[in-house]
Amino acid sequence: MSIKLYNTLTRKKENLKPIKKNIVGFYSCGPTVYQYAHLGNLRTFLFYDVLKRVLLYNGYKVKHIMNITDVGHLTSDADVGEDKLDISAKREHKTAWQIADFYTQAFLMDEKQLNILAPSKIVKATGHIKEQIILIKLLETRGYTYIATDGVYFDTSKFKQYGRLSRQSINEKKVGTRVEAGQKRNPVDFALWKFSPKGKKRDMEWASPWGVGFPGWHVECSAMSKKYLGQPFDIHGGGIDHLPVHHENEIAQSVAAYGLPLANIWLHGEFLVLGKQGKDVRMGKSLNNFLTVKDVVRLNIDPLAYRYLCLTTHYRSKLFFSEISLEGASKALIHLREAVQRLPKPAKTGVLSVEKKFAEAIYDDLDTPKALAIVWDLVRSKHEPSKIKRSLLKFDKVFGLELNKKNKSVSISKNVSQLIEKREKARKEKNWSLADSIRDEIENAGFILEDSSSGPQIKKK
Repeated sequence: MSIKLYNTLTRKKENLKPIKKNIVGFYSCGPTVYQYAHLGNLRTFLFYDVLKRVLLYNGYKVKHIMNITDVGHLTSDADVGEDKLDISAKREHKTAWQIADFYTQAFLMDEKQLNILAPSKIVKATGHIKEQIILIKLLETRGYTYIATDGVYFDTSKFKQYGRLSRQSINEKKVGTRVEAGQKRNPVDFALWKFSPKGKKRDMEWASPWGVGFPGWHVECSAMSKKYLGQPFDIHGGGIDHLPVHHENEIAQSVAAYGLPLANIWLHGEFLVLGKQGKDVRMGKSLNNFLTVKDVVRLNIDPLAYRYLCLTTHYRSKLFFSEISLEGASKALIHLREAVQRLPKPAKTGVLSVEKKFAEAIYDDLDTPKALAIVWDLVRSKHEPSKIKRSLLKFDKVFGLELNKKNKSVSISKNVSQLIEKREKARKEKNWSLADSIRDEIENAGFILEDSSSGPQIKKK
């Protein structure tokens, strides 16, 4: 069964046709490691993971390359402001190298807690300065660059396809900012190499043919994807915020340098937003309104409940987030795991008709909400229980929810345990007022009690 993916470049679903038989080359934009990744960031990485799992489910081998941006990402897309890592280094009284290492490890731990499969290779911008300089020199040879007072820039007026991905002309794009002692030739020209400020030594700087400095943010992805995947490769993924600037600039410099498309299919995941539909604000570090995986754990919620929440909304639609929606996802995951664990040993084959429907859903541009609905229908169905379990465990290869894992038990005192038993007795006797008063006692002891078809469920407040 073929996989259809929505290609942002063409604005339509297309059948995946890998360049190499049975192998998919996939490049995904990784984190800028200057702070903890928030749940909005991680929604994008969960989208990458579902894509990769779907490809593996279909029988493909996946060569997945993900970058770590540890230098060159300035606070403005207009190539002005400080490097984000330098700002964090000053705030935390560390070097930029220490900041990059600490937040890289924190990000990898977040991915592990969310059961995200590791890329084939993780590549760092600071580890590929030579490759970035080679790319800039090639662009210079081909007449696409000029030197301004603060660095080497790509001349977008020389690249006639500029704006094809975002479908904006140069005139429609946001006007850039003046550089310190001069001006960009075009508002949307972008930095390939930035010079270190005069009289100041940066933590991260390198010699180059144009002067001591560091690479612009966009260069790393073009240089590293070319090195590890060739050009073109099959799929390039990123968040929707990367589309109008970062990915547009990647395409410009890669195509200008090598005369070939950068990637055949471009996929973009939508924002996670706070609030209700129509009154939404995206979660962001610059807005200081973000939650992390650590915050989820502090709420005594399994991080995979957030994974479940992301599966309930299509990757190309905004995900409306609240603690209430996270709690709901947590309950659903608990109930789904309990349903799986109540089933007998899995049969050798599953429910084939349902497996076909599931495959049709996930192969249609990763339709996880539809696939989840199919799962719940199967749980409630009258099919052979052992076959149901076989199919559910198979589907979990895509979902990554660890459905065969027992829900985390909550340690409770003997007193609370006796209260739960007393309340159950009151409920059986239909003494609802006594049952409610006992529930209040349990809550005062620091626990929340919920009733379910499988009996009372308790968790810490």
